[in-house]
Amino acid sequence: MHVRMLCLGRHWNGQKYQYEPTREDFDGQPAPPLPETFRTVAGDAARAAAMSLDADVCILNYYDADGRMGLHQDKDESEASLSAGYPVVSVSLGDTARFLFGGLRRRDPVESIALKSGDAFVFGGPARLRYHGVSKILPNSAPPDLGISGRFNLTLRRY
Repeated sequence: MHVRMLCLGRHWNGQKYQYEPTREDFDGQPAPPLPETFRTVAGDAARAAAMSLDADVCILNYYDADGRMGLHQDKDESEASLSAGYPVVSVSLGDTARFLFGGLRRRDPVESIALKSGDAFVFGGPARLRYHGVSKILPNSAPPDLGISGRFNLTLRRY
């Protein structure tokens, strides 16, 4: 994983591989709150995909030109959230990413999808535990009027 991460709503503790209300592995402070505008964006994107989401967690990832994230499942939310199949909403800003979307097993075939700035990708229900990742960032592909390099990704979910 080559990415910088900020968590809102709950903190992802990479040492324990779990969400927690405080940044126990960093400074002991509470996780910053999830802005209401982020909840609205997540809910709107989920509704556009005929799903429902009242997000309470956002992982904000920043990928530079060398950024990537290996295939993984988002499966560390509460059992109630996972069994309900609440979707994950991914919103991309900046450079285009080569997003990988596979099956329920790591060895299943993987589809490569270009996620451009402004794209939202929603997966939930039976697809909620599909493997996914980012294999490449296409440098200098962000809309020039944004004035940024790299890719920002908001991954919103319900704990």
